[in-house]
Amino acid sequence: MNLSKSKTASSTNNSTNNLTSNLTSNLTKATKANWTIRDRQFIWGDRTYLMGILNVTPDSFSDGGQFNSRDAALKQVAQMSPYIDMLDIGGESTRPNAAAISAAEEIDRVLPIIAAIRDEYPDLPISIDTVKASVAKAAIAAGADMLNDVSAGRADPEMLPLAGKLQVPIFLMHMQGEPRTMQINPQYRDVVKDIQQFLTDAISVAKSCGIPKHLVAIDPGIGFGKTLDHNLELLRNLRAFQSIPAPLLLGVSRKSFIGKLCDRPEPSDRLLGTIAACSAGIAGGADILRVHDPKEVAEACRVSDAIFR
Repeated sequence: MNLSKSKTASSTNNSTNNLTSNLTSNLTKATKANWTIRDRQFIWGDRTYLMGILNVTPDSFSDGGQFNSRDAALKQVAQMSPYIDMLDIGGESTRPNAAAISAAEEIDRVLPIIAAIRDEYPDLPISIDTVKASVAKAAIAAGADMLNDVSAGRADPEMLPLAGKLQVPIFLMHMQGEPRTMQINPQYRDVVKDIQQFLTDAISVAKSCGIPKHLVAIDPGIGFGKTLDHNLELLRNLRAFQSIPAPLLLGVSRKSFIGKLCDRPEPSDRLLGTIAACSAGIAGGADILRVHDPKEVAEACRVSDAIFR
């Protein structure tokens, strides 16, 4: 073997790979408009951002009933705040088979918590996790900054027009079915291509409702109407979503597919599996990770960012 030729070929391949990587990175930054929310800048592609989860519900799959009082919520945010870039507050469970609640009940749950957190943390960006326009409107008035809709605006026809009127960022997620039915035999022709098309169409609908493209983020909806194999296929091919010019949110924290893979029936025991899935997400180009355990995931982000970004 000619060692000189081998070194030359290796050098050429490395240069080509580096060039391709740089072009991909630059393309990602060029097509995703950065966000400024309160005093924080979100420069997509520079690093991974963390969205802390605060469920103020009695029945969420992982932490139902733990943070649905003012004091418990504030204590949890105090623990998360050094590590998170934004906070996602939800008042209605979207776990499989979850029962729907009224808008009035959801508002009663989330508004006092949002107001209390806004008083204590005036610069912390807050998103409201809801599919109801009336809840979203009340939450924004109480101090929330963003909307996180797991139905991508399909559950309430007033949601996207509201976001267009308010001109606030919105996260649009893919879900097959609804929480009560989504895990009953979900099927796709091609899970990656189907969800790519869904999210592309969702952005178009949002734009028609007055929401600028630069205010839309996307979420493939891991665990929402997907089997174990669907979730793994999405994570393996997460780079495919870089073709959509929007920040990519990924929610894998404590999900049931991790429990199945690791034989961890209790969601709170899935931290190590969550970190592994989050690192895979960063390798696939995720911009934001939605997590229950930001302190531990933040360290994984630093290492993964250093490797993959």
